[in-house]
Amino acid sequence: MKFFHLSDLHIGKQLHHYNMSEEQRHILRQIVEQAKQERPEAVLIAGDIYDVPVPSAEAVSIFDEFLSSLNDIVPRIPVLLIAGNHDSAKRIDFASSILAKHEVYIAGMPPVKPEEHIKKVTLSDAFGEVDFYLLPFVKPGYVRGLFEEEIKSYHMAVQKVLEREAIDTSKRNVILSHQFYTASGAEPETCDSEVRLAGGMENVDASVLEPFDYAALGHLHKSQKTGRESSRYCGTPLAYSVSEAEDEKSITMVELGEKGSQPRITRLPLHPLRRVRKLTGELKSILSEATEEMRQDFVSVTLTDEVEAYRPKESLEAHFDYILEIRIDNSRTRKLLEFSGNTPETERELSPYAAFCAFFEDMNGRKMTEAEDMALREVISEVSEVGRE
Repeated sequence: MKFFHLSDLHIGKQLHHYNMSEEQRHILRQIVEQAKQERPEAVLIAGDIYDVPVPSAEAVSIFDEFLSSLNDIVPRIPVLLIAGNHDSAKRIDFASSILAKHEVYIAGMPPVKPEEHIKKVTLSDAFGEVDFYLLPFVKPGYVRGLFEEEIKSYHMAVQKVLEREAIDTSKRNVILSHQFYTASGAEPETCDSEVRLAGGMENVDASVLEPFDYAALGHLHKSQKTGRESSRYCGTPLAYSVSEAEDEKSITMVELGEKGSQPRITRLPLHPLRRVRKLTGELKSILSEATEEMRQDFVSVTLTDEVEAYRPKESLEAHFDYILEIRIDNSRTRKLLEFSGNTPETERELSPYAAFCAFFEDMNGRKMTEAEDMALREVISEVSEVGRE
């Protein structure tokens, strides 16, 4: 069975102060054209459809165009999608019953009541059935009503929810999941465009994915495996931060053979309307190397001139139409940063989680208990989500 693995569309997102609707329409049309050419038997979207829980009318329209275009392909290609941490579960779930009749299968929330289970969609090919499990973003608080024991972590929440399904491992199984998975504690590559919770509280060990022949993961913006080859993040279809300037964005195409065989994974390149570029050097050098092709790209500029250049912003704007930022990195600015103590180490110490832990210990003469620590992490998580709204 051949399927596309997509995630983290983040429709409605801005890159610095630039609206990316034109770029997103362009890249989604490419995905539709690839679907017409490759004829996958399903398209999987592993969360973060939108960039904010309450998307704009324009963002909803862009996604509607994308779904409609996929649905127009004959024979029809089933679309399976889940909500991510940026999405509103209720909004994503809207009209899911009607859309299922058009083979668009949506899961906005994980099971929260004893009678509920992970949504499962079964498709067939020459080798038999494949069960697709649609597991949206899970927080411990979402699933506490399912279990008598206390759910103390994200890992425990996901693990218990999956164990509860009693998955038949004699069949071919695929999961869509939107979480921060780590393999034996090894941290995957991350980007500046991602939101991380304090203290690594959201980590889920990838061992829970063992019952699945392929894990279609969302949440991280770089294409990569976590643990085994068949547990993968496909990454974003577009670069959403300067840290992704060198990333080659793509569609992850998976071909699942008979049970017991390794999935065949191919990356189909995507070509953005505008690239994200990092340009570093003296102003004169950057201007001399600027080409007409680069004019329409998003550029982040770091100037290294020791003597302040004359009107650098105006000079750069004459060559580049989409400037994301202009930074100065020379001996003077490095000394200022060193004098102010504004180093990466200091920034980590001043994170909300670390700052409150230090404050609590100073005020109470003791460290927080496990229950107090968990409560703090959940409050920080809730505040972060409200801030994104």
